[in-house]
Amino acid sequence: MTLTKMRTAAATSLAAAGLLISLAACSAPVASQPTTSAPASSATAASSDSGPCAGVKVIVDSGSLKQDAADMSVCVPVDAATPASKVLEEAKVKTVGTTQYPTELVCRVNGVPAADLTITHKAGTYKEECGGMPAAFAYWSLWVKPATGDWAYAQEGLATLQVSPGESLELLFTVDGEPAAPAA
Repeated sequence: MTLTKMRTAAATSLAAAGLLISLAACSAPVASQPTTSAPASSATAASSDSGPCAGVKVIVDSGSLKQDAADMSVCVPVDAATPASKVLEEAKVKTVGTTQYPTELVCRVNGVPAADLTITHKAGTYKEECGGMPAAFAYWSLWVKPATGDWAYAQEGLATLQVSPGESLELLFTVDGEPAAPAA
């Protein structure tokens, strides 16, 4: 494959990802409550109905996969804008990219979806191999919520996104567009 063809294929893949982001951001939110896990050493537990977080509230919601072992909500103490990747590291959230896009995309969060998990979707079944782009119908989406305001689809990836005290950061797994956005 020539360099031009490789660049065209990469641009097409990135354009498809951008379309997914746009479509998901236009969908109506579906209520879903993440669970609370044990706190990480530097993060403090914060249930979704507790008071505000003095740092960044980190939420992992496996959505319609219902993988409760992966779901969590913790408060990570920060006192200034901090890279989202660092906040997730402090929260003990482990993300895995794909072979083709190891740091640009999120394929697995806390081991979900497992390589052997059969994901049922409208067109049949699927198993995530984390080779290239995740399927357009089953993927982790990244959301940010300001201290006062609504959830918004992140416009940057984990490597470049900065989050500040009072904000919330959520990784949400979506299958066939459900849930379309984090719970309010």
